[in-house]
Amino acid sequence: MPRTSLIALIVTVLALAAAVVSVIAGFWIGLIWLPLAGVASNVLWLNRRKAKLAEAAAAAEQG
Repeated sequence: MPRTSLIALIVTVLALAAAVVSVIAGFWIGLIWLPLAGVASNVLWLNRRKAKLAEAAAAAEQG
């Protein structure tokens, strides 16, 4: 897993946890963490897709 994907995964999990904790505590302003989780999730998905395509291209090139 590329380093940026790992960081994006950590940010996604932490942002979702922060949103849940703040809403449970009664602070609705904590929902601002949800867009951050969405952006980090998209970064994770794009990086994983790019790595998968690169692996497929390398495999096709060799064999």
